[in-house]
Amino acid sequence: MIPTHNQSTIPEFFLLGFQLLHRSRIILFSTLLLVYIMTLTGNLLIIILVLAIHYLRSPMYFFLSQLSSCDIILATSIIPALLHITLENGIPVSVSQCIAQFNFFSFSSATECLLLTMMSYDRYVAVCKPLHYVTIMNFPICLSLVVLSWIFGFLLTLIFVILLSDLTFCNSKYIDHFFCDILPLVQLSCSDTTVVRTVIFLVGVPETVIETVFIISTYVCIFHAIHRISSTTGRQKAFSTCSSHLAVVCTYYGTLIAIYVFPSGEHSAGINKIVSLMYTVVNPLLNPVIYSLRNQEIKTAIMKFWGKIIRR
Repeated sequence: MIPTHNQSTIPEFFLLGFQLLHRSRIILFSTLLLVYIMTLTGNLLIIILVLAIHYLRSPMYFFLSQLSSCDIILATSIIPALLHITLENGIPVSVSQCIAQFNFFSFSSATECLLLTMMSYDRYVAVCKPLHYVTIMNFPICLSLVVLSWIFGFLLTLIFVILLSDLTFCNSKYIDHFFCDILPLVQLSCSDTTVVRTVIFLVGVPETVIETVFIISTYVCIFHAIHRISSTTGRQKAFSTCSSHLAVVCTYYGTLIAIYVFPSGEHSAGINKIVSLMYTVVNPLLNPVIYSLRNQEIKTAIMKFWGKIIRR
């Protein structure tokens, strides 16, 4: 049973993790470890392929390699600690460690959202303006979009980290979650959290909504352009160029909006954990899988790369 709240300033938190799955912790630990290994392998493979295979050095695959970098940071900020929590049935973390984990998690998540938005624009230009694609999506433009995504993701996270660092925590040291997210931390603060909650609402929610609207708008234009293609083969070919990205966007933004835009009440902490598990653990694994299974160029590159390794 969780003790009553301690009203003095606390030096550390205690991440509870999945308390109800205590008896199945070995199975959960093994599954999470396998997922983490596969996530690192899949995303590193994407990065290596884009660097090593010349015909993958296009804007789409350049963005994809950056997306894989984000997935590695996201998974590494969450899963190793989750493995520890699973074995120990909860672990103590200092306030600074907790904020540091949130920093890496938020930075990779914000950057990934921006990269997915940039990728939707890339697919829009490829389908709707194919004759101008090389001119519009040249390497300096792509590099600028990627750098801006990383910088903007860092700045957004920095705002939240600074605000969290100014809070005093004394309501309780127990976090009923498996990682240090901003909403549970704000709930545990005994400081005035009005500014933090206002910034979350005025910055976090509009960012997600604007990105979502932009992506939807680009795909409306894409589907309209595909619909105007006369041949069935032409339609299928055009749609195949953006189907992988669309699948990733749907899974990623679906869970993101479920958690932060329409959060559940405190009685639904278990549901929040499950959705968060999808967002932080499953999605980084799904991204390389989706792009590998639905993209013939990636599959060909894997076979070519594997052939080179065998010949050595």
